[in-house]
Amino acid sequence: MSNSGIDATAGLRQPAACGSWTSPFRLETVAGTLRGLSSLRADESTLYWLESRPDQGRTVLCRCEAGEVAAQDVTPDEFDIGSRVHEYGGGAYAVQDGRIAFSRRTDGAVWLLEPDQPPRCLVAASGLRYADLQFTPDGHDLVAVREDHRGGDGHPLATIVLLSLDRAGCPAPEGEILVEGPDFLSSPRLSPDGQRLAWIEWDHPFMPWERTRLRTAVLARDAGVRTLVERHCVAGADRAEALLQPLFSPDGVLHACSDRTGWWNIYRAEAEGLVAVCPMRREIGVPPWIFGQRSYGFLPDGSLIAAVIEDGRCGAFRLAGGTADALPIGAVVECPTVLVAGSGAIALGWVGAGATDPAAVMRGPMVGPGHSLAQAHELAVDEADVSVAEVLHYPGAGGGTGHAFFYPPANSRFRVPDDERPPLMVIVHGGPTGMTSDALSLRVQWWTSRGIAVLDVNYCGSTGFGRAYREALDGAWGVADVDDCVAACDALVTAGRVDAERIAIRGSSAGGFTVLAALTQSRRFGAGTCIYGIGDLASLARDTHKFEAHYLDRLVGPLPEAAATYEARSPINHLDRLGCPVIFFHGTEDRVVPIAQARMMAQAMRERGIPHALHEFEGEGHGFRRADSMRRLLALEFAFYGELFGFTPASTA
Repeated sequence: MSNSGIDATAGLRQPAACGSWTSPFRLETVAGTLRGLSSLRADESTLYWLESRPDQGRTVLCRCEAGEVAAQDVTPDEFDIGSRVHEYGGGAYAVQDGRIAFSRRTDGAVWLLEPDQPPRCLVAASGLRYADLQFTPDGHDLVAVREDHRGGDGHPLATIVLLSLDRAGCPAPEGEILVEGPDFLSSPRLSPDGQRLAWIEWDHPFMPWERTRLRTAVLARDAGVRTLVERHCVAGADRAEALLQPLFSPDGVLHACSDRTGWWNIYRAEAEGLVAVCPMRREIGVPPWIFGQRSYGFLPDGSLIAAVIEDGRCGAFRLAGGTADALPIGAVVECPTVLVAGSGAIALGWVGAGATDPAAVMRGPMVGPGHSLAQAHELAVDEADVSVAEVLHYPGAGGGTGHAFFYPPANSRFRVPDDERPPLMVIVHGGPTGMTSDALSLRVQWWTSRGIAVLDVNYCGSTGFGRAYREALDGAWGVADVDDCVAACDALVTAGRVDAERIAIRGSSAGGFTVLAALTQSRRFGAGTCIYGIGDLASLARDTHKFEAHYLDRLVGPLPEAAATYEARSPINHLDRLGCPVIFFHGTEDRVVPIAQARMMAQAMRERGIPHALHEFEGEGHGFRRADSMRRLLALEFAFYGELFGFTPASTA
């Protein structure tokens, strides 16, 4: 790819109608064999990670030992690794000395896998769910967050428990309760000597990125029963801060992330309180929608390694002596994991993702390039077929600066005709606290390689730009996010980069709500895709699960005081303003945004004669996991836009 800013191959490309281009990014690759790579863990010098495999409909635990370059599947075919605590899960496995404990997604049972032994069930499926699994330092027990659904009232009880690995005569086979009382608990972490426990807790109406407490206690034994004594609130009792990811250093000093200065940074717990390790106006930490997230760790010398986010990009840094030095390993998805060989040699394992390279599990030294152990896909990509993001800043909601990535069409064989401007697909991430990056995404390239530009928006409320940017959406969800998306589109239209008459908007979950809000508030968009999105805010507040039961209190307002705002912001109440087609996709087993939301919207649009389509996906929940579901979604969506925007799609098979 030319670095001069001039496309040297443009003269070799044939002009062709946007949307009709033949693409190397085929349906089977983009929505079939694309693997998710996450949750890296180290066991001495052996690297472990999770691979989500849509073609198999499950998540697999993989590993690669020191000196090897080929990854191995660890869990047998009948296991799907995952947790459904808070519905989103995370922290679904732990590894220590070759032993692996994991949660099975389908029923919540906890299993133990030991070397050269068949899997052994520790806790059978019983209405209990477990997450944030951690071995105790002595290896005799597991500590975990437990969610008890046996009451059946939709408000499960959260506890932190110890699970004994010795099932013989175990007095509490489902776990000895160590912590109970708060509405929510997460991140139980033991000190290296196993004597102290740290954890995060919070209560309604807060979310864990709004206000939490960091607590510690001493783990004692009384008449054979483990209990916690000398409980202490380290931080969060008297100020509004979001504390995340407690972790003890190798010498037993507690650390955690806090956004008390407006940016998530790492702090060290000292007698006088929390002390910043390396203050910066950048983020170390992300909203804990899932358990087990790791934004930092320790090197053997006690210095820190961290994943630092700035302007939507994430890099690895070593923090020591109050300074932060970038590691030359490229962009990362999560904090690198430290691998220590028996000889004392140090290596890193990380998930890397570049602008033209697929996400990959990497292993290498701290000072040089790594090598790939597993990739998200095996497609050989010609860089001429890859659209590289352009950073777009625009006048954002509330007078600030908005952030987005713009991807112009790119294809090694075709170009936009001189008399045409490309259609634009606006992508709205979920959360709404999510964050989009400029790393290679085949879901973006699916559109750009077919002649359709993409705008990926980090609207106000997104992560990675500080607490103030996240909180800019408070009380303004469905307004400020829409304003940001419209302003970003306006900037591209004014610059002549896209066709103002062919702009579509797509989003899932919270992003789906922004899609519907945008279509009922603005004439900038000609169509929309709503994937398990929200049409009725009052119904969502009434029907959603415990974790998000009060989420809308901050984004919209508390009920019943803000009932009028809920009515005014709900797209289902304003279909008279909707003048363009919408295509809906929703899973029948969605517990976060019930499918009734999509059915209500479709019924209301049908009664008003508004063009629409609703496609239901049997057995899918909040986030489609099966390859056939993803293929069906993309194929239906692309055909939908071909008909609307007047192009004949090339074969996607």
